[in-house]
Amino acid sequence: MRIVFQLPLLSLAVASTLGFAGAVGAQEITGAGATFPAPIYSKWAAEYNKATGVKVNYQSIGSGGGIKQIDSKTVDFGASDMPLTDEVLKTKGQMQFPTVMGGVVPVVNIKGINSGELKLTGPLLGDIYLGKVARWNDPAIKALNPTLALPDAAIAQVRRADGSGTTFIFTNYLSKVSPEWKTKVGEGTAVNWPAGAGGKGNEGVAAFVGRLPNSIGYVEYSYVKQNKMTYAQMQNSTGAFVAPDETAFKAAAAGADWNKSFYQILTNQPGKDAWPISGATFILMNKLQDKPAKATETLKFFAWAYKNGDKIADELDYVPMPKSVIGSIEKAWGEIKDASGKPVAFR
Repeated sequence: MRIVFQLPLLSLAVASTLGFAGAVGAQEITGAGATFPAPIYSKWAAEYNKATGVKVNYQSIGSGGGIKQIDSKTVDFGASDMPLTDEVLKTKGQMQFPTVMGGVVPVVNIKGINSGELKLTGPLLGDIYLGKVARWNDPAIKALNPTLALPDAAIAQVRRADGSGTTFIFTNYLSKVSPEWKTKVGEGTAVNWPAGAGGKGNEGVAAFVGRLPNSIGYVEYSYVKQNKMTYAQMQNSTGAFVAPDETAFKAAAAGADWNKSFYQILTNQPGKDAWPISGATFILMNKLQDKPAKATETLKFFAWAYKNGDKIADELDYVPMPKSVIGSIEKAWGEIKDASGKPVAFR
């Protein structure tokens, strides 16, 4: 599924108040990538449209597609939930910055089971996706959930069919908690899945689980809320069972050192309240811009989002970036320059 968000062009008066260099002439800004942030980008887009009149097209095609399109310079910005290392960015001549943080959540479709009733551990979740734990009444599941009426039914695993940063977060977590998963499958935006069927995008996985009895999948939390899906509690690194919500995502993000590097992975973080499958979502841009006006307009949009988008993030249970980190992000935008070496944006 592709989601396209459109925003009209920012006025010259508003541009001057944001303190950006470069002419206001980009008629259309294009971006593509992660489905993880699609709900919040949609809301930001609607409010930005009301406030300014700027036009932006964003295609929700998955992180793998976003990385490929920014690499080929067919979009003005790419979006990925899998951060690129500083070394890879240097090789590509790109920079990245985080927009919001959130959580990837196991969801199930089991008759009679409500949200938060099913408890899972990381190793058990790995065994389910390895196909080792194949039925809902398996002793390993029953031991954690002795009071639940779990059916004697085969588990239908649902995962992403496309290159996905959500998959990266999920498989990165499983690789940390399950040595067998790390050895046999590993982590990445796309992996060799031992079992299950694929859905395209967070939207596709949510729809697949919604219509398939006795299934389990993983989606970003906003899709859980939007689709009223049944989520599982997860045991975190301290041994506590936690439910996914803004507090749990904030607890997982607390240890990130964004001032050191924007390359931060937030899975299996310490803290009794931390959601173990948390992550940030990132924007990728080329440092050397052959269309500097469009790069300027792109940064204006994200500057507006950082300044005005926190309430929307809270409503959708994303975690906004701390103000101190936003300062570092805007400073890093100075790395994005035109052919003459002039930055396309300034603070």
